[in-house]
Amino acid sequence: MTPDLTLLFLAAVVLTLAARLWLGRRHIRHVVAHRGAVPADFAERIPLAAHQKAADYTVDRCRARLLTTVVDSALLLAFTLGGGIAWLHALWAARLDGIAYGLAMIFSLLAISALIDLPFSLYRQFVIEARHGFNRMTLGLFVADLVKQSLLGLAIGAPVIAAVLWLMGAMGEAWWFWVWLFWAGFNLLLMFVYPAWIAPLFNKFTPLADGEMKTRIEALLARCGFRSSGLFVMDGSKRSSHGNAYFTGFGNNKRIVFFDTLLERLAPAEIEAVLAHELGHFRKRHIVQRIAVTFAGSLAFLWLLGQLIDSPWFYASLGVPAQNHTLALILFFLVVPVFTFPFSPLLSQLSRRHEFEADAYAAEHTAATDLIHALVKLYEDNASTLTPDPLYSAFYDSHPPAAQRIARLQALA
Repeated sequence: MTPDLTLLFLAAVVLTLAARLWLGRRHIRHVVAHRGAVPADFAERIPLAAHQKAADYTVDRCRARLLTTVVDSALLLAFTLGGGIAWLHALWAARLDGIAYGLAMIFSLLAISALIDLPFSLYRQFVIEARHGFNRMTLGLFVADLVKQSLLGLAIGAPVIAAVLWLMGAMGEAWWFWVWLFWAGFNLLLMFVYPAWIAPLFNKFTPLADGEMKTRIEALLARCGFRSSGLFVMDGSKRSSHGNAYFTGFGNNKRIVFFDTLLERLAPAEIEAVLAHELGHFRKRHIVQRIAVTFAGSLAFLWLLGQLIDSPWFYASLGVPAQNHTLALILFFLVVPVFTFPFSPLLSQLSRRHEFEADAYAAEHTAATDLIHALVKLYEDNASTLTPDPLYSAFYDSHPPAAQRIARLQALA
């Protein structure tokens, strides 16, 4: 069975890489072909120069993604069939054992991946984002963020990984169920503590000032029956000129956060409409549905790993001569994405349906025209292409294309 799985894995890597490259090149051609004219539905709202800027920004980002896709695929093969994991195993197994060995293996792989990705992150931030006028981050802030993220990942990740490895060794054949329970509980806890304890490490959150905007929002929250632990403005402008708004938190610790760049750009009625859209996700229970899908998927994958973990051919077919819980965990989560990529449109479709439902909810509680105006401004300010390739969009975009969203909102208006 070993040669069969090796060939299947190789075929999946090659086909997934080929599909990603084909979709990306198709997307670039489609965007470039429509660069010369603003779509008719937006001709009176978005200038040609803004449309062309969005096209150029989209093409630059897509080309960078294609390059990282090739590098990621090469790194995956180097780690597995190329002997990278086997070499790290020989290095650490001779020095450590048990959970200490597992932590050393996993953090070594993460560190190598991060170092290889670092030049691409710098290029995206300081070349692509800067070229199109979005970057406001200094190199010092980039380094500070990187250090904070690394330390935070170590402080949180090490105990979590240690707990998972302990459960895998101590809970017998049903370890996968106990790991799933722990992982689900940890994620719910993280959602609860993130707003107050983690997010402020990277950004400053200021309570929304009293005035027309706050009065409007509080009235909207009352109409929609939504309780939050506060309305906050985030200093997103210190990193980027992109604008956004979002909910964060869980249970009684929910916060509503506005980027300062969003408040600068949109009128109060438009901000109210954007918030109504986000409230729609809450009232339609989209967040609960997404959590349920994520938890169900993780349970299925952990069960599958439980069936493979004691099979020597699973390790040997992926280039690893040894067999233990740490190696099983590493191999499984490296390999799974190349087999699940064909199912990406299913998750995208679910997310798009949620976006349409949230738009409809916003149109019930605010003026649909206000949401239309807000979306058009956000498309222009964030340089979001109005003409994505439909097939590429089906795989990669969690939000519906601009033309579809605007058309539905116009019908509701």
